[in-house]
Amino acid sequence: MSINIEPSFVKHFQSEVHMQYQHMGSKLRNTVRTKDAIIGSSTTFQKVGKGTASTKARHGKVPVMNVDHTPVECALYDYYAGDWVDQLDELKTNNNEREVVAKAGAYALGRKTDELIITQLDTSTNYAGTGADGLTKDKVLSAFEMLGDADVPDDGERFAIIGWKQWSDLLGIQEFANADYVGDDDLPWKGTQAKKWLGALWMPHSGLTKTSNVRYCYWYHKTAIGHGVGSEVKTDVTWHGDRAAFFINNMMSQGSALVDASGVVSMRCLEA
Repeated sequence: MSINIEPSFVKHFQSEVHMQYQHMGSKLRNTVRTKDAIIGSSTTFQKVGKGTASTKARHGKVPVMNVDHTPVECALYDYYAGDWVDQLDELKTNNNEREVVAKAGAYALGRKTDELIITQLDTSTNYAGTGADGLTKDKVLSAFEMLGDADVPDDGERFAIIGWKQWSDLLGIQEFANADYVGDDDLPWKGTQAKKWLGALWMPHSGLTKTSNVRYCYWYHKTAIGHGVGSEVKTDVTWHGDRAAFFINNMMSQGSALVDASGVVSMRCLEA
């Protein structure tokens, strides 16, 4: 087996991992505020307060809103997902096997991206209901009211991430499950479980935190969570003679931070 690696193969493999990561690796990256190509070990997201409009005297100066700008630091960390391959020659010629390895690395990094975001969602202390019951209609409406009372924009960029058990709970609510209430136009992603309801995109996620019998679910605005990217997914293929194998390493540098706590509502749900 040759120890020379075709550059075209490495480039192709890396592009395939990146594509898989973008399409299927992370479910939450596109639901939060993202900054790319960050230089350094951290970045800063600005939390902008509310401005107040007022009048002015004729020929007087325009009043300044004095909007509060609070910087929120987001640290970046390096993550790796690698695997050994003994028969790279077969990998070069077998597209199915290459796709399997590419997906495995991309999904691992995607789960890490979601984990970073979920960790920040877990810091929310705005609770709708308690963990004494499942995801009920009353709990959903309570969270809906909390977002409205906090002046969280109702601009189509609200997201609700729940567990699979809670997704089953919602399917028992007519206003969510019945197309007569929701309509076909609010089912944007064909072939997957996601739908719009009450001005938000609802999605089930298997990686949400569960403590004892309580699953942490969230309804939030896109700007409430920051996600920093120092390095997108990259792939390195190297030969190790002592192992007579190639090591395929996928890596990225990312971080996440809670920018605006008022834009996140936590729905704690009982899950047996």
